Parts: sequence; C-alpha cells; structure tokens
Amino acid sequence: MDKINVDYMLAIEEPFLKVPLEQLKREARQSQKLAERETQLVTSGLADLMKKQGSLPPEEYSRTLDGLIDKLKVLKRKLEESKQEETLLINRSKQRAADLNELSDFTSATQPEFQRWSRTRLERVLIDYMLRSGNVNTAKQIMEKSNLEHFADSSLFALVMSTERELREQHSCRGALHWCAENRSALRKIQSSLEFELRLQEFIEMIRGKRNPEAIAYAKKHLITWSDTQLPRIQRAMTLLAFSPTTTCLPYKNMFDVARWDGLAHEFRMVIFRLYNLPSQPLLHLLLQTGLSALKTPACQSDDASEHNRNCPVCQTDTLGKLAEGLPLSHHSNSNLVCRITGEKMNEDNPPMRLPNGYVYSLSSLTEMSKKLGGMVKCPRSGEMFMLKDAKKLFIS
Repeated sequence: MDKINVDYMLAIEEPFLKVPLEQLKREARQSQKLAERETQLVTSGLADLMKKQGSLPPEEYSRTLDGLIDKLKVLKRKLEESKQEETLLINRSKQRAADLNELSDFTSATQPEFQRWSRTRLERVLIDYMLRSGNVNTAKQIMEKSNLEHFADSSLFALVMSTERELREQHSCRGALHWCAENRSALRKIQSSLEFELRLQEFIEMIRGKRNPEAIAYAKKHLITWSDTQLPRIQRAMTLLAFSPTTTCLPYKNMFDVARWDGLAHEFRMVIFRLYNLPSQPLLHLLLQTGLSALKTPACQSDDASEHNRNCPVCQTDTLGKLAEGLPLSHHSNSNLVCRITGEKMNEDNPPMRLPNGYVYSLSSLTEMSKKLGGMVKCPRSGEMFMLKDAKKLFIS
C-alpha cells in the first residue's frame, strides 16, 4: 500500500526536467546565430577595408578599425552573458535531475526522507501555480523561504505574463512578434500559425485606424508569405478594406472584435507551453485531478444536493468539484458505505441503520442525534422524526 510508483511519478514530472533543457537548447542556438552573424559582418568589413586600404585617409582607416573592434567587444560581452545563462541552465538541469533521482532511493511512502521530498515537491508545484496565475510576489516568497529558485521557471513565466499583458492591455503585437522571429524554426516544426495570427491582427488594426494604404503595403510584405496555407483567410482579410469597424456583417464583425486580443494572448501561452513541453494546465490541477478521479462516484454528479457527501471533495461543486467535472467515475472493486451525516464509514463497528422512511445512516450518528433530541432522531433529507428504537440494523453482505 505504501509502495511508491516511481515510473508514474517520473511521467508526471517530465516537464520539470525538460524545461531547462529546452531553454538551454534555444540559448545555445541563439548564441551560435549571433556569433555567426556578427563575425560575418566584421569579416565583410575587414575585406572592404583591405580593398580600400590605399585610398582611405589614415584617420578614416583607423576609425573603421575601431568600429569593427567595438563590434567584437560587444559580441564578446553578449557571448559571456549567454555563457553565464547556459551555465545557470546546466546547473539547474543537474539539480532537478538529482532531485528526481532521489526517488530511486525510496522504498516506502512512509519514509521521513520521502516525506521531506514530497514537501519540497508540493512547494515547487505551488510556485508553478502561482507563476502561471500571475501571483509573482507569492511565488517569490515561497522560493525565498524554501530556497527553491532553481526549481522555478521564473524567467519563462515572466516572458509569458509580460507578452500577454502587452497583447491584452496595450493591444500591441511587438513583443510576441519579436519572440516569433527568434523561434521561427521551432514554430515551423510544430506547424504553428501564431505569427500569421499576430500579423493579421496588426493588419486589422491598421484598417481600424483608417490607414488603408499602409495596411495594403503591410499585407503585401507580411501576409502574402502565408498564402500557401492561409490563402482563404488572407482573401477574407483583404475584404475588410471594404468594411468599417462598426460593421454587423459576419464574419467581418468578428474580425474587428477586440476580444481577438484575448484569443491571441491565450494562443501565445499555449504555443510557448507546447515548445517547452509544459502542460496546458498547472501541475497542481493535474495532481489534484489524479486524486479526485479515485473518489468520484455517480452520487457526486447528482443534481440533488442532499445526495452529496459533505466530506467528499468531489461533491463540493463550487471548489474542487469543478476540477473533477470532466473526470471519469472511479472504479471500486469493493463498495464502501459512508454515513451521509458524519461522513464516517459504516461497518461492523458502526453498522448502517435503516429509518422507517427508507434512508440509511450510521448507528453512531443516530445515537449522537438521539442524545440531543431526547431519544428521537430527525432524517436530514426528509425532515421526519422517528424514535431511535424504530431504526433497523442492516447487515452488509
């Protein structure tokens, strides 16, 4: 019963290990591109300088060389910063791998070492939840208190939150488009149309601002490149030029709808989570749903509130019950009878008692009730009153 399912836990923790590795790959790729681009510019500049060596004044020759040297210095500084970031990500990957490797040393869920590990896991799951929901200060407090900065993907979620804010509140695609440009090859691999959606939104905003000539030029430069896969939508977008932003004609009314900004923010979040192998919902929700799925019964779905057990988290429809809405019913090879009054299990030590109206409750709950009501018991579902002696004992078979 106390045995730890290591394979299951590692499957759940896959994003925890993959995120820093994905960040490391992208950081190394960007550093390589930066070095290749800047060194090529310096090499071309030197080649041009050599060709003009005899015709340039010494002052201009020296000034050009100084400019090339400054470029190399800037490149060196950027590469050093990138190296520091790569070192940080490598250490973070090692720390996370070491944390998960501890699972192989545990033999029972009752071990104090496993309890300590589980507490740390709970704290980092809470950090993940807080970062996703925008409660950055709370996440920082947990990180500082538990010294778990290396277990939090703060920079990634900061990027997500700032870009979402820019899209939703400022109605600007600048940050999102810059990110798309840096990750264009990765977006192409997963066949994401996020960049097209952002370009389309900028085109729409130009029409909204009555800048039609600018919108046409923008479409020729940025939208036409997507004609192989998005031609019908491009044609529909060009038709917007004939409509005003206040049109009631569908689907053009929807294209002018400012709610599109919220959709873009959500799509950006989903795409970046997909690239970094993050689940679309918080790990806290996934873990809670795992437990809730083992508790869900047909009674939990009843529209009659009296059928719900007050001690069952799935029956709490305004809290944890929301997370359990799409979950399947649990499988029980052996049924358990639970008293609807106290939530206690009914067994040979606390047998089920049937009232004359057919409802069943535990002996302990009815006995306790009769002490307060002078030997009487009141059915909480029907409101009827009975003598305790009228309740009949049932036998579980």
